[in-house]
Amino acid sequence: MRSPSSSVLPARGLGAAVVLALTAGLATAVPATAHADTAPASAAKPYMGWSSWSMQSSKYPGLNPDGDFSYLTEANVLKQADALAARLKPYGYTYVNIDSGWWRDKDWKPQFDAYARQQADPARFPHGMKAVADHIHRLGLKAGIYLPVGLEKEAYGDGKVPVRHAEGCTTADIVYGDLRTTNGWDSAYKLDFDKPCAQKYIDSQAQLIASWGYDFLKLDGVGPGSFKSGENYDNVADVAAWQKAIAATGRPVHLEISWSLDIGHAADWKKYSNGWRVDTDVECYCNTLVSWENSVDDRFTDTPGWTRHAGPGGWNDLDSLDVGNGAMDGLTKAERQTYATLWAIAKSPLYTGDDLTKLDDYGVKLLTNREVIAVDQGDSPPARPVTPSDPQQVWAAKNPNGTYTVALFNLADAPAAVTADFSSLGFTGKASVRDLWNHENLGAYKNRITEALPAHGSRLFTVTPRGSALTTTGYEAEAGANTLGGRASVADCSACSGGKKVGDLYVGGTVRFNDVVVDRPGTYLIKVAYVSGDPRPVNVSANSGAATRHSFPSTGDWGSVETVSVPVTLKAGSNTVTFDSGSDYAPDIDRIDVPSSPR
Repeated sequence: MRSPSSSVLPARGLGAAVVLALTAGLATAVPATAHADTAPASAAKPYMGWSSWSMQSSKYPGLNPDGDFSYLTEANVLKQADALAARLKPYGYTYVNIDSGWWRDKDWKPQFDAYARQQADPARFPHGMKAVADHIHRLGLKAGIYLPVGLEKEAYGDGKVPVRHAEGCTTADIVYGDLRTTNGWDSAYKLDFDKPCAQKYIDSQAQLIASWGYDFLKLDGVGPGSFKSGENYDNVADVAAWQKAIAATGRPVHLEISWSLDIGHAADWKKYSNGWRVDTDVECYCNTLVSWENSVDDRFTDTPGWTRHAGPGGWNDLDSLDVGNGAMDGLTKAERQTYATLWAIAKSPLYTGDDLTKLDDYGVKLLTNREVIAVDQGDSPPARPVTPSDPQQVWAAKNPNGTYTVALFNLADAPAAVTADFSSLGFTGKASVRDLWNHENLGAYKNRITEALPAHGSRLFTVTPRGSALTTTGYEAEAGANTLGGRASVADCSACSGGKKVGDLYVGGTVRFNDVVVDRPGTYLIKVAYVSGDPRPVNVSANSGAATRHSFPSTGDWGSVETVSVPVTLKAGSNTVTFDSGSDYAPDIDRIDVPSSPR
């Protein structure tokens, strides 16, 4: 997270919903019909829209001519709102999100009302925030606004500022007496919710934004997260207070929290909000909006652990999707498609930070592809990796109608082939394949799909099985016939097969599966069930062959099990399969499932 001063509060977030129709086994998005009188707080689908932060934060020539972050003005927001209504609203993009700085002048000096609440800067927003929301609503869109968590230091006023509709309460009565700081920039005093006046202050803020007609609030700098931890930065009580305050207004307001939230508090974020940023800013704070290395590619590592937490009511927010402006985006065409593919299959909110008045043809195709939007907005669960997090990856999700959404990614810096084996999806034989980006039925494939992809390239398919269910033989890691090496040990695991797993695989720890029997020699795609609270590498080998190093994606915590499929070469008869931590920390191993035939 970058900031123009110690008190700037960068973040983002927006969205909406599209209606889905399932036809011939394929989800097709229908233009959204929801308008400002609907109830977005249900967050039944990931939201869609536009956010101001990407252009505010960029040094791209001409975007911020009056100094850093100067792009944010009433005129610019309304220009983007008009363009959103004209170009993207028919595809489900309905939120217009005003991000950090609307209450600060171009020197970042803030404006507050008589009750310590943020007030529009008259130069940036001369007609005020209600007038802006009214304009957005007239377009059939929804209005989003931004606030930092805590009481901003500049609003404290020596503790003498009254709280609206809270007799006897002042700013001294809502914070800790030692004026401890909070949020990702330490730009605010921490609210003390043991004091009743603190909730009343949040109530007054919620009442204000509801009276202006806002439908969405991004609450930023929330911890644990925002690269801060410890008691001062635990803002769970703040988020709960905001949920309560919003409910009391009677206006449905989507509550989005930001940024890099602590996954250990996922249950709290799900309980009190409609969405949460899982990572840092996607923007590069450079002469483009984003770049591949900073930090689009980070999402491939950070997203898998969060996958299980997304669903109706709350979604994993991967941040802005800046794929519409070509050179201004700072990405190749292949990278732009890969970026959009990951956001869609992860079911992230789809909100772009691009200049909607300057979308190029390729960008329009990416942002308005109804089949890809339907993946994001449909009833299928978020996809996660079915292969290790190696340079060539396959992500997949099983859809309610029995089809699979399958994405192939080449994250290497050079072209490479990527293969999705149907056995990693749980079946063998033939399948019908549809290319979603190109709206093309590719016909029948047997056992796998292989595609040659450019550097940082991707493909996105719907796979309809026509074959048979995969048959496998399972082997438990904790079985007495196996051999443990180093510090490896058997541990209890309520989520694991058999209630056990092998852990302590570090600095030479190994688990060797003995007597893995197959009828024919060949390369087998074995499914590995494992537990890993963070991404971890492991060396996999069979018999006396050379080991292959793979990185297993995070399962989100140390009590959840996920699977990936890895190839191993086996001989006919009895084999050994070994997982070796090498000099690193490896994931805990639950079991392996070996197919009845090679790939």
